[in-house]
Amino acid sequence: MKKVEAIIKPFKLDDVKEALHDLGIRGLTVTEAKGFGRQKGHTELYRGAEYVVDFLPKVKVEVVVDDSLLERAIAAIQNAAHTGRIGDGKIFVGAIDEAIRIRTGETGSLAI
Repeated sequence: MKKVEAIIKPFKLDDVKEALHDLGIRGLTVTEAKGFGRQKGHTELYRGAEYVVDFLPKVKVEVVVDDSLLERAIAAIQNAAHTGRIGDGKIFVGAIDEAIRIRTGETGSLAI
């Protein structure tokens, strides 16, 4: 099993959710986040004073998938989140040693 974390633009969340749903992935966790990379933020004007907005709004999507779905899940996220502009985001993949469904006690792939 692998955990896929994707940091994406907020307006792309529905597209990513639908793309994962189409693969049969039903569960995911979404967290509102702020951050920057190469995008670095921007300057805004408020009441005549300039100020820098360092952290831009992002969304972090986390999903645990069976190894057999990993490549398709990554491709689905990448295609759905892509705009071709700076700040599209990043995808991180990590190993999951164990998963347990609290309600039933199922473990491993059955718990996803």
